[in-house]
Amino acid sequence: FGFWFVCSHPWEMVTTAAMQKYPNPMNPSVVGVDVLDRHVDPSGKLHSQRLLSTEWGLPSIVKSLIGAARTKTYVQEHSVVDPVKKTMELRSTNEAIITVKGVSLSSYLEGLMASTISSNANKGREAMEWVIHKLNAEIEELTASARGSIRTPMAAAAALVEK
Repeated sequence: FGFWFVCSHPWEMVTTAAMQKYPNPMNPSVVGVDVLDRHVDPSGKLHSQRLLSTEWGLPSIVKSLIGAARTKTYVQEHSVVDPVKKTMELRSTNEAIITVKGVSLSSYLEGLMASTISSNANKGREAMEWVIHKLNAEIEELTASARGSIRTPMAAAAALVEK
């Protein structure tokens, strides 16, 4: 399954936010992000391969079978950013295999994760908005800081000229 959405923010801000989406309070199950590969191809597209570490709570029946309340799973994410066409394509693949007494629970967990991911698709949009807001706040803070540092030397120079 897949989904897409249109943001009412500049394309550059949305792609930056997508690359900095984790961690965020809307997706607490994502506990780590590692960049495996990142390169620009000859046509100028940025390819990124990331590994997201996730920790999922499990239903009590599964907890009793495997003796754990949480399990780590991994999501492999591949994105392609085309700055000319202003597009970003993102694909992800879940990697979860749990075996208990010779019985694999991977299909059960895959179904659980798929339904959770599907039902929480709006959380992805909320997370993007959260990251964009955070980035805008950082930009405003840097801009204000830069203005202050520019004014200070100019004010000092003006004071010297007056003397």
